[in-house]
Amino acid sequence: MQRIMICGAGGQLGQKLIGAAKAAPNDWRIFAYNRSSLDITRPEDLRVALAEARPNICFNAAAYTAVDRAESEPARAAAINVEGARRLAAACQEAGIAFVHFSTDYVYADGYNRPLRETDRTLGTSVYARTKLEGENEVLRHHPGAYVIRTSWVYAEYGHNFVRTMLRLGREREELGIVCDQVGSPTYAGDLAAAAMQLSASGAPPGIYNFANSGVCSWYDLAKAVHTMGGIECTVRPIMTEQYPTPAKRPSYSVLDTRKIAATVGTPRHWREALTSCMDKLARHAAGAAPLP
Repeated sequence: MQRIMICGAGGQLGQKLIGAAKAAPNDWRIFAYNRSSLDITRPEDLRVALAEARPNICFNAAAYTAVDRAESEPARAAAINVEGARRLAAACQEAGIAFVHFSTDYVYADGYNRPLRETDRTLGTSVYARTKLEGENEVLRHHPGAYVIRTSWVYAEYGHNFVRTMLRLGREREELGIVCDQVGSPTYAGDLAAAAMQLSASGAPPGIYNFANSGVCSWYDLAKAVHTMGGIECTVRPIMTEQYPTPAKRPSYSVLDTRKIAATVGTPRHWREALTSCMDKLARHAAGAAPLP
């Protein structure tokens, strides 16, 4: 029986990785660790968890993702996104454990007017971006056989994400102003998890891969789609980035070129199709017809 270790299992991606592992044709024995059961910044915690799990493969979905708070907590962000990732990758390399690490569109330099390729220039313009980029570098330096998957605008039926926030605010308020000059590709965590599982078992060359659902939209477009699918009547106004200042700079263009990973796992479905799947699950759960997956 194959053994799989999932770090950051309490988050939206981590929970979807558990689901993807259960659905995989491989007969996995799953060892899932959330923040309270494994702190990847503590070497002793890592030693104990790896000794318990003895995995064939480890997926690292543990990350500091509070983009704005990272500006005032750079040491904490670096401890998780850089040092924790490095320690985990190095331990897996030493033990001969395959490794999959997740990163972000924030690492790319801004200014491109075409989908971003894995070989494009990187430039961390915020604490979060810098620590994720440094984490990527450390992972690949200490585990050359690792897969690093960059993704964007991730959401799921649970956790803190834009889709759930728009559902809540749309029900609470009569009007919302949503940024329209930042564009990207929303990514359903379930699709990302399934692709990561397929990639890890494919024998494809290690290195950096982009994954996001197909298609392009702005945050304004995504908010409108969420409200339409959710049957929410709320006026959504398009606003510019400067009208919604944040401590951390956001990328203005986050559309990812996914041709590299598509050659192995297939072309990702369109973001509207993926969003529809998520919204249907939320609706069935709200009606008491089904638990959240």
